[in-house]
Amino acid sequence: MLNLEISAAEAAELLNAKSAKIVDVREPWEFAKTSIEGSLLMPMGEVPSRANQELDPDEPLLVLCHHGVRSMNVTVWMRNQGFEQAQSVRGGIDAWSREVDPQLPRY
Repeated sequence: MLNLEISAAEAAELLNAKSAKIVDVREPWEFAKTSIEGSLLMPMGEVPSRANQELDPDEPLLVLCHHGVRSMNVTVWMRNQGFEQAQSVRGGIDAWSREVDPQLPRY
């Protein structure tokens, strides 16, 4: 079974290979400040009502928030719902902007 967490650098590799989807569980105002191109905004509170309609349980999913706390909670929930390839991006979009894409604004 995959680790619950993945580093920003490892997540970027999967994304570049087009072999994963980013699910951003931050709030819309956070997403408006900065986001990763191609990511799906699904605020944490909407995940239970949207995940089964909009996400493929067999697809690798990279769950992202600001620092990695919300994304870990969502990842655990998703795993319990059968999304076995869901992984939380350790350090969130903050780590992404430090390690992968320094052009992304930090907040």
